[in-house]
Amino acid sequence: MKSRLLPILFKSLFSLALLNTGSASGQLQPALADSFVHFINANKSRASVYITRNDTAISRLNENKLMPLASTVKILVAIEFSQQMAHEMINENSFVQLSEIDKFYIPNTDGGAHEAWLDYARKTKAIEGDSVRLVDVARGMTMFSSNANTEYLMSILGFDNIKDNISLFKLKQHTAIYPLVGSLFIYQIPKKSSEDKLLKSIAKLSDKQYALDAFDNFILLRDDTSFKASFKPGDFSMKLQKLWSDRLPASTTKDYVQIVSALNNRELLDEEAFFTIGETLEFPMENKAFRQVFKHYGTKGGSTGFVLTHVIYLTKMDGTRMELAIFFNDLTPAEEKKLESWLDPFEAQVIFDESFHSKIRF
Repeated sequence: MKSRLLPILFKSLFSLALLNTGSASGQLQPALADSFVHFINANKSRASVYITRNDTAISRLNENKLMPLASTVKILVAIEFSQQMAHEMINENSFVQLSEIDKFYIPNTDGGAHEAWLDYARKTKAIEGDSVRLVDVARGMTMFSSNANTEYLMSILGFDNIKDNISLFKLKQHTAIYPLVGSLFIYQIPKKSSEDKLLKSIAKLSDKQYALDAFDNFILLRDDTSFKASFKPGDFSMKLQKLWSDRLPASTTKDYVQIVSALNNRELLDEEAFFTIGETLEFPMENKAFRQVFKHYGTKGGSTGFVLTHVIYLTKMDGTRMELAIFFNDLTPAEEKKLESWLDPFEAQVIFDESFHSKIRF
């Protein structure tokens, strides 16, 4: 059976159904929210939850457990992008040739995210000739979770600069941040070798060596126009995909709530940076219905076939602040898909129904 490439995806779960109607009443789906809770209760070892309301934890489960982030790690890239904008190290209105971003695009490895962004950019007339503004590249990373956009942004922002945000936010647990697209090439079976041998050799790699190998591949993608064509999708079996997923950058729900709490409170970053944070992580606020209910609403999530992660921060018009981080690992693809369908109703219930909070004391 031909293996299915499992993407690092952004979950477009910010469009709460009740807000699409412009109303905050009568649109909750408690049965689906309960299904999400029941899954967590039955699978606590595979879940991590940390939810705060006005700086008080209202739900916590394995909040200090290190878990793969998938595309949620792109929050740190968005933060570095915003900081460099504030310091005038980059100009968000400068144009980037699409061919520079395309160097990092590997077809069929991101669930169609990059193509969806390009389609959106064309429809919104963000593309001028063969170029697009830098801020639109960043929005493609956060709104659509284009891995190619992420890799390009990492190349201009600097991996060490992105990593420095781990210290800025005083995160207690966060593994190395490395090129996500570059890491895919680690899973190509060498000639006269086998999948089993490759699995064993990758398992033996230290985190430092793994990140260095991913970076070496990133350099080749950037500088060698022929390297991208060497990727063989058929080599990327389900076993290899699982190992790749397990070795993604990892952190904890508590640490990521700590990050977005600072964003929610407009702390730690330069004041000018929050304008760009609004363009990238808080794009749901472009929806009129969201502006009627929230002062701030930011989100980022991700998945593989084995991982589902989602982070939200919000401030309601009445001043109530909430931060939510929910991570799952070691899922089956079927479980991931099911949880994805329940996640939005669960988050809506948490945000708008205080009586529901008694159900999430795991």
